Amino acid sequence: GYPFNPCLTEAQYKEMEEKVASTLSGLEGELKGTFYPLTGMSKETQQQLIDDHFLFKEGDRFLQAANACRFWPSGRGIFHNENKTFLVWCNEEDHLRLISMQMGGDLKQVYKRLVTAVNDIEKRVPFSHHDRLGFLTFCPTNLGTTVRASVHIKLPKLAADKAKLEEVASKYHLQVRG
Repeated sequence: GYPFNPCLTEAQYKEMEEKVASTLSGLEGELKGTFYPLTGMSKETQQQLIDDHFLFKEGDRFLQAANACRFWPSGRGIFHNENKTFLVWCNEEDHLRLISMQMGGDLKQVYKRLVTAVNDIEKRVPFSHHDRLGFLTFCPTNLGTTVRASVHIKLPKLAADKAKLEEVASKYHLQVRG
């Protein structure tokens, strides 16, 4: 296997990116898509993918402090299917981040797509797993199942008052994003 991000060499980032692109090129059906390396991607395309909530940005201050943004953007990329309902981030915080999403409220379909993708990819590439800790990730908050669920909702009246929005979110242990 490979070490976590801060310990990777630039050659390992590139090698991993190639392996990820090759692995994902074998996906079929709804998961079939294209891998786009960040290296060589136009700033306009990159910004549009970020604005559409499909692509990660260069690491935040926490990732930078942990030395997890070395050799940026080398060895990083994004894969997505035609409908952009299934995405894979390569070497953002973790080596792989699998994302299933869609508009509407069909959470069952979103989860089913994710499980199918995880099973298909794990047949080709083993995931790091520990008997007691579960699946291993760079950030300890994602250890275990590594599943994190989020929902994007528009609340224009509440969002107009940032302080009130943060207060309500805090009350229900929610995180304001985007």
